[in-house]
Amino acid sequence: MSALLRNLFSTPAPAEVDRLLDGLSTCVIWLSAQATVLHLNEPAEGLLGIGRNQARGRAIRDLLRRNDELLELIDRAHASGASCSRHELPFTLGTGAAPRIVDVSASPLEVPGQSGGLVLEIADATQHSRIMRENALLAQLGGSRAMIRQLAHEIKNPLGGLRGAAQLLERQLADATLHEYTSVIIAEADRLAALVDTLLGPAKPPHKEPVNIHEIVQHVGRLLAAEAPGGVTLERDYDPSLPLLLLDRNQVIQALLNLGRNAIQAVGDSGRIVLRTRAQTNATIGSRRYRAVVAIEVEDDGPGVPVALQDTVFYPLVTGRKDGTGLGLAVAQDLAGRHDGLIEFTSQPGHTVFTILLPVDGHEHDAA
Repeated sequence: MSALLRNLFSTPAPAEVDRLLDGLSTCVIWLSAQATVLHLNEPAEGLLGIGRNQARGRAIRDLLRRNDELLELIDRAHASGASCSRHELPFTLGTGAAPRIVDVSASPLEVPGQSGGLVLEIADATQHSRIMRENALLAQLGGSRAMIRQLAHEIKNPLGGLRGAAQLLERQLADATLHEYTSVIIAEADRLAALVDTLLGPAKPPHKEPVNIHEIVQHVGRLLAAEAPGGVTLERDYDPSLPLLLLDRNQVIQALLNLGRNAIQAVGDSGRIVLRTRAQTNATIGSRRYRAVVAIEVEDDGPGVPVALQDTVFYPLVTGRKDGTGLGLAVAQDLAGRHDGLIEFTSQPGHTVFTILLPVDGHEHDAA
């Protein structure tokens, strides 16, 4: 705990303490030895969604009942009498609230008339965590492209030689019944070459033109509805205020279609998929900040992305399905990157959202 906070809580003027604490950007919560709330500042009111008068006297466990890791940190600080801190803890107040990432410190506080108390300092690290995650995704995209070039060199050239040798062999075979085997070799060589071509994606830069993003989403929605099993419902949730975007229509369709097909495979024979569009102002894509960004979301209620794959899900050939190629997300991320965009995701069982972020224009500056 900072010396500033220690001095504030030792001040005999409550009104002055309130004024100074409310001026902080960090959430501050003062707890008794019994882990009940004695005081909290204005940022903490916003974080907890409750006023200080309503919170006073209530057990912190009741206010943070969905945050087990944070409660464990508080219990450890109470038991040890020493300061405890954690970085990038998940934080949520309920199903309707957006999840956040916070940095937390719990420190013992001894002031006249109170013993065994704690001060919680909670800083919202959601934006910083998001920027770090997106920068990691952008770095991953660069690694994927390098891997793609290496795969093209290592696989396509030998495949061409294999196919040519099979064709020459077929011409030399007098027994026509043996042509079946050379045909298999040629067909499999073609299949692998097509797989690598899919991985490489379009070689030419995007041909951009003004596009209504909802026309693209509607088109993809029709394709997905035709492919989805009868028990899968497809919903649309559009923001009608979105402007036209300069896009390569075919490339964005392919990226969104790859995400939609992944969602269909995730939900199986029955489930719910939502195609959603939203506008974000002063938004970041990695370390780049744009005045406006369009978000295209594909939400599903499937089992979620396995935890073991979440850090590498956009790498080529990484898949959690036995029959998957591991190309769909890698190609989609590459196509989004060709538009200075990015695909990010959040996933937990029953709620997975993949989001394509596309800048409305090319104006950007470094994010804070």
